Amino acid sequence: MNNNLNADPAELAKFSDLAHRWWDPESEFRPLHQINPLRLGWIEGIAQINSKRVLDIGCGGGILSDAMARKGAKVTGIDLSVKALRVAELHALEAGTRDVEYREISAEALALQEPASFDVVTCMEMLEHVPDPSSIVRACSALVRPGGWVFFSTLNRNPKAFLFAILGAEYVLQLLPKGTHEYAKFIKPSELASYGRAVGLELTDTRGMEYNPLTRRYWLSHNTSVNYLFAMHKA
Repeated sequence: MNNNLNADPAELAKFSDLAHRWWDPESEFRPLHQINPLRLGWIEGIAQINSKRVLDIGCGGGILSDAMARKGAKVTGIDLSVKALRVAELHALEAGTRDVEYREISAEALALQEPASFDVVTCMEMLEHVPDPSSIVRACSALVRPGGWVFFSTLNRNPKAFLFAILGAEYVLQLLPKGTHEYAKFIKPSELASYGRAVGLELTDTRGMEYNPLTRRYWLSHNTSVNYLFAMHKA
């Protein structure tokens, strides 16, 4: 692997090994299936993705990409896990999803090939898995057109996030496989906002994602202490 690539080989291997389970709603990816309607609705409410050209960075098996295409967007999903991309392509074929394509390419490489080409860029649950998240944010800014939107979701870095996202989600509730997250890679909202400002992205909306283990229900709130989402606008 190219040593300059902004990816962790161990992270890629981890998700590649689980690739065949992406579309099983009772698998390790159950949380993604459960939160997908929430994040999709939030994105739609801000960016109105119908007929827009949308890029989904770190698309994995295509859960969000597929849903956005079904809402009328023209979607490109990119990832560096070949196995996950093949699963995404197979699902699109079986489900008859139109206007979605998948490519094995990094965000930085695509930014050089197709700058200012997308109306909307999404990067969800991905920044906390790469060595240099600021490089991804910079690529997102380069890829989105002026007037376009960039959406991020990631994990805050504080004791509560460690307790809930790692100890709680991975070890106690077993919502995610052990080792899914590394606390040192979590990103404070102030840090992500700073990365965005440095490359011309203005933060316009923030949401938190919360979970009740008793009802097994997720919802969006204004509590960004653990999981949070950013909507950023390119002037």
